[in-house]
Amino acid sequence: MKPNRPALLDGGIGAVLGARGVPSSDQAWTAHANLTHPDDVRAVHAAYAHAGARWHTANTFRTRPANLPDTWKDSLANAVSLCRQAIPRDHKVLGSLAPHDDCYTPHTAPEQTRDDHRRVAAALAQAGVDAILCETFVRASEAWVATEEAVRVGVPVWTALCPGVDGHQLSPIALRLAAEGALHRGAVRVLVNCVDARKALPYVEALRGLPFGVYANAGPVASGVGWGRPDGPRDYARLAQDWMEHGAQVIGGCCGTDPTHTAQLYRLLRTRYPLGPESS
Repeated sequence: MKPNRPALLDGGIGAVLGARGVPSSDQAWTAHANLTHPDDVRAVHAAYAHAGARWHTANTFRTRPANLPDTWKDSLANAVSLCRQAIPRDHKVLGSLAPHDDCYTPHTAPEQTRDDHRRVAAALAQAGVDAILCETFVRASEAWVATEEAVRVGVPVWTALCPGVDGHQLSPIALRLAAEGALHRGAVRVLVNCVDARKALPYVEALRGLPFGVYANAGPVASGVGWGRPDGPRDYARLAQDWMEHGAQVIGGCCGTDPTHTAQLYRLLRTRYPLGPESS
């Protein structure tokens, strides 16, 4: 039996929209674009599909009641619809469910975030996502609450944990414990995301043996060391090859990645797994 080919997740959304001239805000990031720039949102998703991604994250990362008090449900529903419109029918849509506050300052979030996560998870399920991606959590307790509320709405849940851009928020051991807790609460996959791709391997090693994936940072977030070079996507793919050798079932990109990174990952996957079915 041929080994399964890792599922290919898309890459960064906000920065790619920004490169197209779509404005963002500190709190809502690019959530406004789902209502004000729908053609651009569709175009970004279509570009990732053309590059080879089969799993697509709707532009809902900052789409929550605290950030868009009057329009969050409309923005969220439109984000899922725009993603669905832009991709082939057999591709999958993930609904992004993010931490209550800024990912890198979890201490500013209220202790009680359950109601907020419950409302967003229910709205994502109602919008028709294929799975919910609880992503970029640096605080295990909040990741677990988000996972529980997402599981409650009855769709598959992936939980992505963030060690911090430079790996200073979670140690590999702490990330492993957080991941095991998410699986215990019903997540079907755990992932490491939003860490410099060159610093991801210790976290990948920590997740070995679990159903896990990786989507890391490149580009501006990892600035000053060459990620802006034309061969940056090839460098990223070489690192991703190590992640796959450690058992990653999902490969994608986070901050600073774009469809050129996805295309390079797609070529890598087709070369390494020419006949293997994709992980479901």
